[in-house]
Amino acid sequence: MTSLALVWFKVFLLTSLRYLVFASAAFFPVHWMKERLAWRKIQKAFPKGQDYRREIIYSFGTFCVFGFTGTFIYMMLNHTQIYMGVQDYPLWWLLLSVPIALVIHDTYFYWTHRIMHHPALFKVMHLVHHRSTNPSPWASFAFHPLESVVESGILIVLVFLMPMHPLAILAFLLIMTGENVMGHLGYEFFPAWLTQGSIGKWLNSSTNHNMHHRYFEGNYGLYFRWWDVWMGTTHPKYDETLAEIQQRVSNQAPGMKG
Repeated sequence: MTSLALVWFKVFLLTSLRYLVFASAAFFPVHWMKERLAWRKIQKAFPKGQDYRREIIYSFGTFCVFGFTGTFIYMMLNHTQIYMGVQDYPLWWLLLSVPIALVIHDTYFYWTHRIMHHPALFKVMHLVHHRSTNPSPWASFAFHPLESVVESGILIVLVFLMPMHPLAILAFLLIMTGENVMGHLGYEFFPAWLTQGSIGKWLNSSTNHNMHHRYFEGNYGLYFRWWDVWMGTTHPKYDETLAEIQQRVSNQAPGMKG
């Protein structure tokens, strides 16, 4: 196996394992406790077996594309701002680079996401992902290959835009994967005290992204809600739907209040 083919395989393998670990950790415990967690379910119906299979197949196709993105970054490594020595930049930058990357990614995601909802692009690029109208954690990376290219593009932007240590890149990827899985979970676990707080109200909830899949419009952000608020693209029933789920949990699930 040539060196570039080996790089592709390693990236494919690592992204696949990250997906399997995060999606499994979210899906199986919730599935086993679905009766106890019924009040947290955002949509009453459950995805079908064929939905899970489709989501998993497309996700592994996405990781094939991610493998090529990782290989490209490897080939261009000397031209990126990736640095290997922790001592090359202050420790505070290593820590700060992660939240900065998340803010940049959120902006990148919001606008590329809205663009892919344009009628000229939606059926070509984004419809595959929206076939999961009631998504599961397995849908987190279920993209059309063209959308996979767009989604993986953020890493290219980041490593050419600002200095990043591999540890910061790893932390960014883990947070991104966790947020992606949470958004497709199908259950709401954010408590009212958080989503109504001065900071928590800006965080995207599972309900937020689930409504995007259900209604095909509004709630375009990834980590945060501010672009949706600023651009007036929050679904008009988002606050009402989130409050109803949280109230339902509070009223009917003693011992699981949140």
